[in-house]
Amino acid sequence: MFDRIVKLNKWFTVVLLILISWSVLSFTQSKNESAEIVSYIVHPDKQEIALYWKDDSGKILKSIQALKLYTSSQNKELLFAMNAGMYQTDNSPLGLYIENGKTITPLNTKSGDGNFYMKPNGIFYLTNTNKAVVCTTTDFKANSSIKYATQSGPMLVINGKIHPEFKEGSSRVNIRNGVGILPDNSILFAISKKEINFYDFANFFKNKGCKNALYLDGFVSRAYIPEKNWIQTDGNFGVMIGVTKQMKK
Repeated sequence: MFDRIVKLNKWFTVVLLILISWSVLSFTQSKNESAEIVSYIVHPDKQEIALYWKDDSGKILKSIQALKLYTSSQNKELLFAMNAGMYQTDNSPLGLYIENGKTITPLNTKSGDGNFYMKPNGIFYLTNTNKAVVCTTTDFKANSSIKYATQSGPMLVINGKIHPEFKEGSSRVNIRNGVGILPDNSILFAISKKEINFYDFANFFKNKGCKNALYLDGFVSRAYIPEKNWIQTDGNFGVMIGVTKQMKK
């Protein structure tokens, strides 16, 4: 009888330890990272962030690997990269693209089919004073202080609310990446690890505190986040986002 009680106590102890381990793992994942999404936070006042499309010879970079080589040729280490706004079949930006203060392609206010034209769509831009903004296309005001800008769509979160066209539990799933602005004005980039619907993806940004967030693209999306062991260097993109730091000589 005594041996039986001891065995039962051991069994209960093992079960308790397993339950505690699961609870700790669940808490860690919810606190640090979603099980379905990998993200990267950029502090534009402290980090070097830029938009890239072509190299110095005018050749479209297209892939993250090409971006890595290009930034390395400038004596810069690539810390993060992700495809940015949607693009056309020739890899040119589908909407607004501003690089180093110069408007390369104009604002696109047309209507059409596809995610880009799901209104409201929006703009992600950076100013000369390193302020990052996500806003709807209708709210965007062009001015000389904008250093970089890319247009995409649809908006994921608008003034703290999920896009009204998104349906909870929708079966329309895909790989997705996007960008939002956190309450401390830092930038939150995210890409889903597996297929996800618009509502759940938008809800990730909303739960992080983003008042505004923008969808960047779908199944073609790739991200390079070596600090989180998320390394995708292929792709066939238009504009890309990159965070770099100067290499030591």
